[in-house]
Amino acid sequence: MSTMTSTGSTGSAGGPAPAESAHPQAGRGRGLRLSGMNWLVWRQHRAAYWTLLATAAITVALMLYGRQQMVTYLEGYGWPDLKSGWEEKFNRTPLSMAGQLIGYAPILIGVFVGAPLLAGDLEGGTAKLVNAQSTSRVRWLATKLGVTALVVAVSTAAASAVFTWWWSPVKSSQYALDWSDGNAFDSSGPVPVALALFTVVGGIAIGMLLRRTLLSIVVTFGFAVVVQMVWSHFRMSLGDVITVTTGNGVGGDNFPKLPDGAYAVDQSYLTASGDLIGYGSCNEATDKAANACLEKAQVVGWNVEYIPISQMSSMQWLGASILLALTAGIAAFVILWGRKRLV
Repeated sequence: MSTMTSTGSTGSAGGPAPAESAHPQAGRGRGLRLSGMNWLVWRQHRAAYWTLLATAAITVALMLYGRQQMVTYLEGYGWPDLKSGWEEKFNRTPLSMAGQLIGYAPILIGVFVGAPLLAGDLEGGTAKLVNAQSTSRVRWLATKLGVTALVVAVSTAAASAVFTWWWSPVKSSQYALDWSDGNAFDSSGPVPVALALFTVVGGIAIGMLLRRTLLSIVVTFGFAVVVQMVWSHFRMSLGDVITVTTGNGVGGDNFPKLPDGAYAVDQSYLTASGDLIGYGSCNEATDKAANACLEKAQVVGWNVEYIPISQMSSMQWLGASILLALTAGIAAFVILWGRKRLV
């Protein structure tokens, strides 16, 4: 009888076996050869983990197909040296939809993976059973966080890498996707990984504090939406604004030439005294009235502030670093709080 309890899924109390009983032999013959606490955490949450990995695999496959279709179209216009006119029949809908899907991923992962992770154990009593075993709370919490973070990072990194590769042939064109928009900026590079990890660990912390699965899901959804809103207002402040001015008037072709794909932060009129007035200051009903307004204000040229697309990568890594630092802080809070107050 004693040998059966070492390999079974239940102990003498009818719950999960102690972590030490999850011997490497328990995973023998399975796809993932895990042992101990890693095996226990994976087995407990394998449905959520496999769903996340499978969704990422399907998304990657669809984006690879979309990339092939796009390149086939662009080759008709001389890609990689694109000729003019390729934008006329270019279908940007698949690229935009993929960006939206990856952009929503942090919210969905935080709600359905992060929020129930500890809340379910606390609500169902599993946490008390684990606490009664020889395994420490810190090890249990660290394993929960570590395995979940690994699955989330792998899934989002794969989707982000393929999306970045898909978008790269038309990246400099705002017709395909505006790089400053969330569909592009938040769906490529390290940003999806950082946003997903921050949201899921935040959801875990919320579940630990609220101890109710449904309530934690609702609150985590609100938290994830707020994170997205704050991030959308914050992301472009990560760049270094470049200012260009002209002094040859504001008509005709006197507007300053900006690099391809540049994001215009602001534009103003420059007066002879060096002051700036708003672009809409002389928005009159007729051209004659507008010109009279410009002459009265002594407008001599433009003042334009912009961020070039060349800064996108550095902005993404800076933003991701900030998010990952915040994620590490929340993870530390979960472990420190849970070590003494989990049950």
